[in-house]
Amino acid sequence: MPFPNCPKCNSEYTYEDRDMLVCPECGHEWSPDAAAAGDDNAKVVKDAHGNILSDGDTITVIKDLKVKGSSSVIKIGTKVKNIRLIDGDHDIDCRIDGFGAMKLKSEFVKKV
Repeated sequence: MPFPNCPKCNSEYTYEDRDMLVCPECGHEWSPDAAAAGDDNAKVVKDAHGNILSDGDTITVIKDLKVKGSSSVIKIGTKVKNIRLIDGDHDIDCRIDGFGAMKLKSEFVKKV
């Protein structure tokens, strides 16, 4: 029986490790039961205005954000390209010019 493609990166090189399916390209692990059920329980991330965000979107910051551990601030209107959605308290993983890698909450951004 061939294994399903990775739900995260769509790689066809998935394999079974004990009771989980694993993608060697992105490292994503999931249960075969979840693969059979589909992505019905996938988390939907929305911006401050209710628009659905997806990987690769461009967003802008809608509020001045203090950078933890620094005296600098990410100004309102800062454009961020090619975001990645992640699980956790901060929904967005991105790279901001002049600041580097950052994690942002979706409630402080809007989709462009």
